[in-house]
Amino acid sequence: MIGFIKRYLLPREVDFNAALEAQARIARNMVETLYQACIKDDRKLMLSIDDLAADAREQKTHNMKELLNVFITPYDKESIYRMIIQLDWITLSVKHFRLEADVYDLDSLAEYDNILKVTLEMADALQQGISVLKKRNIELIDARLEQIHDQYDDVVAHCARATALQMTRDDPLKVIRTQLMMRQLKDLAMRIHVAANTLEDMALKVS
Repeated sequence: MIGFIKRYLLPREVDFNAALEAQARIARNMVETLYQACIKDDRKLMLSIDDLAADAREQKTHNMKELLNVFITPYDKESIYRMIIQLDWITLSVKHFRLEADVYDLDSLAEYDNILKVTLEMADALQQGISVLKKRNIELIDARLEQIHDQYDDVVAHCARATALQMTRDDPLKVIRTQLMMRQLKDLAMRIHVAANTLEDMALKVS
């Protein structure tokens, strides 16, 4: 009888903490793969991002379907929806960097490693923040959010300096390529920053 009630009468519940953690983990792994590909100047490793992007899209689709089919959620549905979308944008930004790097046939990927190191730390902090959301550890979440906000400024500054340096060179095509790649890196960092803002909103609502 209890099984019948749970199956047919009680609203279905989904572990959205685990679902968001899984999506954040894939996003973080994609940023790490991009970073490793750049510091090693490894084009083959860069191509493996496409497989991770497929996993990310599958997880995003799964999470979205679950959200549309439940009534009870640990946070308001709008916040969960925003987090699903924003984590997806992080993975798309990584994929777009990979695509542009391939099309522009960059001389070396290693010149982006310093910026990507900071971006990976941001992705780490976001994943850690999402992983402790269910514990309502507001102090730890706040520390990770502050880290992300500060490091976003660092990424913007790094990109500006790198672009300014290229503008002193004589190769106009390289200057344009650098500007485009830096824009993509800033977009990646911005997506992490926006997701962190949603995490902050979710944490405040359950505190």
